[in-house]
Amino acid sequence: MTTVGLVPRIGREEAAELAREMVRWLQARGAEAVVEEEAAVTGVPVAPGCDIAARADLLVVLGGDGTLIHAAGLCGGREVPILGINMGTMGFLTEVPRDRAFPILEKALKGELVASRRLMLAVEVRHRDEVLLAGDVLNDAVISKNAVSRLATLEVSVDGRSATVYEADGLIVATPTGSTAYSLSAAGPIVHPSLDAILVTPICPHALTQRPLVLPPTMAVRVRLASASEMFVTLDGARGRPLELGEEVLIKQAQKRTLILRNPDVDHFSILRQKLRWGTR
Repeated sequence: MTTVGLVPRIGREEAAELAREMVRWLQARGAEAVVEEEAAVTGVPVAPGCDIAARADLLVVLGGDGTLIHAAGLCGGREVPILGINMGTMGFLTEVPRDRAFPILEKALKGELVASRRLMLAVEVRHRDEVLLAGDVLNDAVISKNAVSRLATLEVSVDGRSATVYEADGLIVATPTGSTAYSLSAAGPIVHPSLDAILVTPICPHALTQRPLVLPPTMAVRVRLASASEMFVTLDGARGRPLELGEEVLIKQAQKRTLILRNPDVDHFSILRQKLRWGTR
């Protein structure tokens, strides 16, 4: 029996209603359907998200890109295929529109969809040998200042060698998947998600010569806070902690990847044209 986990956007009644409809549809086809209990959807089988991801053959996200990133974080060490039904706003990752949800889901159950294996980054915040925060990210690790904090001095080394010192409001270390998220708003490059690369993008740098970097995924990036600025580290916008003077953020390629099932009706550039309004004024 195929086990399908449903991850609806929390607090969205439209997503909850689609989850109920999808459970009935899956059960009629002999599949086991379980909804993440944190979404508080009534009238359906539920379980904790991590438990579902530990045994599911497929995860179906009913929401936006944030919900899909949340689902990716549930997978732990498993590479579970994720199908994103777009019920949010941007939808770079949730490629399937609501009106195509069931035809595309049927293709997913038959194994007819192509999976995009997305690079993830393993992140650690350290003070000497003590690990203060650790986790894998699909989009980015962001070092940003608090509202009243002054400009930060961030020392960046690559593979153990000094690379540069950024004086900026912060720094974004992103994957190609995250290149269309916060990194893009900070003037970072758009990188095709099929590439493996690490993006280092400063946030409002003090000098115009301080530009974004694109590095091979085999390189390890180390960022050290060298000023008494009030900074904060955030992993995929979900988990974080303050970054103190002398503490370091270590970023390298993660061992696991996120498998995102592609909508055969669209391609990467059609999504960019639609979401970024390319070709319009």
